[in-house]
Amino acid sequence: MKSIDKFTDKAEVYAKYRPSYPSVYIEYLISEADLNENCMIADIGSGTGILSRQLLDKGFTVIGVEPNDDMRTLAEQTLKPDSHFISVDAVAEKTTLNDSSLDLITVAQAFHWFDIEQFRLECQRILKQDANVNLVWNSRDGASDINKESADICQRYCPNFKGFSGGIEETPIPFQDFFRDGKYDFKNFRNDLQLNLIGFLGRYLSASYSPKKTDKEYNPFISALSNLFEKYSNNGNIVIPNITRSYLGQV
Repeated sequence: MKSIDKFTDKAEVYAKYRPSYPSVYIEYLISEADLNENCMIADIGSGTGILSRQLLDKGFTVIGVEPNDDMRTLAEQTLKPDSHFISVDAVAEKTTLNDSSLDLITVAQAFHWFDIEQFRLECQRILKQDANVNLVWNSRDGASDINKESADICQRYCPNFKGFSGGIEETPIPFQDFFRDGKYDFKNFRNDLQLNLIGFLGRYLSASYSPKKTDKEYNPFISALSNLFEKYSNNGNIVIPNITRSYLGQV
């Protein structure tokens, strides 16, 4: 399956159950990238527009570049009323955007799907001189017992599971090769998630690797996750240790 198609039929559950990004991260990004209300941002691999919405709320013009029809359509339906949102059907390596037109590129939860070298060249083409690229992930804190146990469940019931966030922890991305001179600013922000059972299951079902209802692994997967929730929940809620990881630099 092509990476473009991995989230087909998952747009609604993705939009409903994927977390947004902490406000302290948004403020950090605005400050470090030296943004003002006249800036143009391209959110590439924008999906259902979770990060795009937070940037629009700050008054920026945001171009959402997303090749998956289901994800892009949902973003258009929810964000189009904002006149500062522009939707583009294109891939990261060939965005169709104008040369030297952007003050910032953001990539949320998507960089591990890209051809890194081709995307780097595309960023150089469409960014203004000395403008930044920000790569960001909401990632489970791998040191926690519940996240270790949920990874074991995913390994057991999800044939396409290669680790959370596309295996970013197991196969580290060569950030030093992507950013200019290997230099970038790395920041961690706590973003722990408090979820009820429906939200807990939805978070896992939004993943590209999760089985669909028609798959034989679906019911055992849900059962195992439900048992895990029961083990760690308190008064019908559970806290998932989560970290927002941000990489900011020039290319």
